[in-house]
Amino acid sequence: MKVLGIETSCDETGIAIYDSDRGLLSHKLHSQVEIHADYGGVVPEIASRDHVRKWVTLTRTCAAEAGIELNQLDAVAYTAGPGLAGALFTGAVAGRALAWQLGIRALGVHHMEGHLLAPMLESPAPAFPFVCLLVSGGHSQLVKVDSVGCYELLGDTLDDAVGEAFDKTAKMLGLGYPGGPALAKAAASGSPERFLFPRPMAKSDDLNFSFSGLKTAAITAFEKTGRDPAAVNDIAAGFEVAAVEALAIKCSKALQQENMKTLVVAGGVAANTKLRSLLKETMQKIDGELYFPRLEFCTDNGAMIAYAGAFRLLAGENSGVEIAVRPRWPLDEMAAPG
Repeated sequence: MKVLGIETSCDETGIAIYDSDRGLLSHKLHSQVEIHADYGGVVPEIASRDHVRKWVTLTRTCAAEAGIELNQLDAVAYTAGPGLAGALFTGAVAGRALAWQLGIRALGVHHMEGHLLAPMLESPAPAFPFVCLLVSGGHSQLVKVDSVGCYELLGDTLDDAVGEAFDKTAKMLGLGYPGGPALAKAAASGSPERFLFPRPMAKSDDLNFSFSGLKTAAITAFEKTGRDPAAVNDIAAGFEVAAVEALAIKCSKALQQENMKTLVVAGGVAANTKLRSLLKETMQKIDGELYFPRLEFCTDNGAMIAYAGAFRLLAGENSGVEIAVRPRWPLDEMAAPG
């Protein structure tokens, strides 16, 4: 089955073609970073309009690189949520319209399930069951994954997710947009010992996350220096170490609680070098297995949507003719395919 994946949940237009027999045939990604940079964050209306402008060209390019005609597609998968309502709607309309024109099936895909399954595109791929750390946008979650669609939420974010805390802290430090990569770059030139920040909720009995206090601590430290530019890199380094150590501590607790030794990490923050290194050390201590998607599949992309869609389409799933999106869509509401 050849499936076209369309991802438009936020500020990146991702298109990909996945073949259930041959694997990923092609994928393209258009980032809107330059468009939103002047605003210091994503402007939903601008994001939606740019998705409309880009998806057709990207789709044609993907088909050409895959060596197929669009009429050879068997189905279309598009992100139906969670995400920005307008951005989601542009992808849903595009997916449904193309499927109608070609006379093929279409399926709305859960954005976070796409992230969770992105490591399945790698070789070797993780085997079920496993614990997944999902760190993307407004999500910081620990999920027990028994199989596709069989998810148990072990821990969730109580306020700012780690990605949001990275972005907000970066903005207050004057590091620009997008904040996560900018803060990590600044941290690489700083000393994490100068500013020692708390590891949020590290001693709590549950598996939930909270990064609002860490964000506030970093910003307060910056204010106490008189907003000294010379302190920015050190504050960034202290913040990054505290954030990734908090994530690693919770991952260890989750694995111990579930008696598992396989950890999957997915989402935009999974691209963070410090987090990857620390979790590798963590898993080596317990002789466990650690899986990440490749860097280009950590951020939003069409490949993960095409793969997740293909898995469920092969099980017989299909969206109705109505065009519906869910800006809020809890992952644990997903059911097993079929």
